[in-house]
Amino acid sequence: MSNPKPKLSIQNLFFTYGDETEALRNINLDIMENELFILFGPSRSGKSTLLRLMNRLSDLSEGGQRQGKILFNGSGIFSRKVDVINLRRRISMVFAIPTPLPGTIYDNLTYGLKMAGMRDKATLDERVARSLQQAALWDEVKDRLHTSAFALSGGQKQRLCLARSLALEPEVILLDNPTSGLDPISTTIVEQSLHELKQQYTIIMVPHSVQQAARVADKAAFLLDGQVIEVGRQKDLFVNPKDQRTEDYVTGRFG
Repeated sequence: MSNPKPKLSIQNLFFTYGDETEALRNINLDIMENELFILFGPSRSGKSTLLRLMNRLSDLSEGGQRQGKILFNGSGIFSRKVDVINLRRRISMVFAIPTPLPGTIYDNLTYGLKMAGMRDKATLDERVARSLQQAALWDEVKDRLHTSAFALSGGQKQRLCLARSLALEPEVILLDNPTSGLDPISTTIVEQSLHELKQQYTIIMVPHSVQQAARVADKAAFLLDGQVIEVGRQKDLFVNPKDQRTEDYVTGRFG
C-alpha cells in the first residue's frame, strides 16, 4: 500500500520580516490529513509566522521575504495562479483574540456564506446549526441566535469564531493560541471539541502552554529561534524527547 500524501508539506521554508528579522529558517514539515498537529516553543520562535504563511496572511507583512515551498494537496500555495481568497476559505485561521463581527450570532455565521453567494435560508440555517454544534456552542445559544454576538462571554466568542470558520467548510483549521484568554472550563470545552473536529478536518494549532500541547497533540513540532528542533508523536515528544533542548523546554527548565 502506498504511503498517504501530506495534506500540507512545508519544504525548505525561510521567512524574513521587512526589518530583516529572520523569523523562520529552513522549515521542513509534513502534516497529514485529519491530524491535530501542534507547533510549540517559546515566544518569538516563529510559530505564529508559520501559521500565517500557511494561508498567506504573510502577504500582508510589508517587505517580508520568503524562500521555499508550502504544498497544499500537492500544489504550491505561492503560485500566481492561486486564488488567495479561496485558499483562505479552505485553510481557515482562528486568532487568539476573538473578534465577532457587528450584528447577531446568526449574522456572524452567515456573513462569509452570503459573501460566497449562498442565499437559500434552509441551507444557511443548516450550516449555522452544524457549525455551532461542531464548536460545542449550539446548546448555549440556539435560543438566542438573533441577539448580539458581543453579549457572549469570552469563551463563547472564541467558539463563535471557530464556528464561523467551520461554517465555510474548510479543509484545514489554523488555531493561533485559541484558549489564551479563557477560563479552565471554557478551555476544556474547546479542547474536547478539537478531538471531535479532527475526524473531519486537519487542525494545526499553536497552544497556550506545553501542558496543553501534550494534552491535545497527535503530533507536534518544537520550534526554537525560527528552527524546527524536533518533530514527533505526542507519546514520544513529550515523554521521551531526543533533543536535550526539547527536554529542557518540556520540563520547564527554560521558556
